[in-house]
Amino acid sequence: MSVVLHISDTHFGTEVPAVVEALVQLAAEQRPALVVLSGDITQRARAVQFSAARAFVDRLGAPVLAIPGNHDIPLFDLWARMSAPHARYAAAFGAELEPVHRSAGLLVVGVNTTRAWRHKHGEVSLPQIERVARELEGAGAEQLRVVVVHQPVAVVRAEDAVHRLRGHREALQRWASAGADLVLGGHIHLPYIAPIEGLARPLWAVQAGTAVSSRVRPGVPQSVNLLRWDPAAGGCLIERWDHAAAQGRFVRSATTEVRPARA
Repeated sequence: MSVVLHISDTHFGTEVPAVVEALVQLAAEQRPALVVLSGDITQRARAVQFSAARAFVDRLGAPVLAIPGNHDIPLFDLWARMSAPHARYAAAFGAELEPVHRSAGLLVVGVNTTRAWRHKHGEVSLPQIERVARELEGAGAEQLRVVVVHQPVAVVRAEDAVHRLRGHREALQRWASAGADLVLGGHIHLPYIAPIEGLARPLWAVQAGTAVSSRVRPGVPQSVNLLRWDPAAGGCLIERWDHAAAQGRFVRSATTEVRPARA
């Protein structure tokens, strides 16, 4: 079985220390094979915030596949934003903005959806869509095929539609036909799992809430996802874990089983 810890929107600079420690403890207990960090790692793309985030993920005890979010490029430093928007990100998390993780049970493909000329909205280009599709087409039947973006490709509330990834329709059609199982995202601090209808094969959008930041939505605590993929059984359990302040730890609040299609 392959276990993935999906976290998002840590927004270092607004992190809650007790929640940080609780998430480190959860990782120690669950021992994921991979941590996926789907953007908005920092609040204002400052070097000290990236350093704190790097120190945090180094405590999680697993390889980390990270992508930048819109908060991870400078907002007020316009020269840096336009000339080297990902320089501070790269100093902490490496120059590869679209990493790929391959193992016997996993294929996880990162996509950089940030654009220096966009304030918060994300975008995926046709060359990016094709790059991801080629990776997916080379996957084995035993691998869970996961794409990681920052902005959501599907929403469950009408008011969040404006935040959907630009180019999501073309991306979903192509990635589904290429064999994708899940698209992980964040950005809106709202955790949910949404099946995508009208595609060539089953595909689910899996959204994570904010992992450790104080910037929570009303009634929605800090939360993360754990994915448990068992290729022999053909099912993937997606668990939502919420921070329970009274207990000082993350607790499992929901479990959804999805069954990716295989020939």
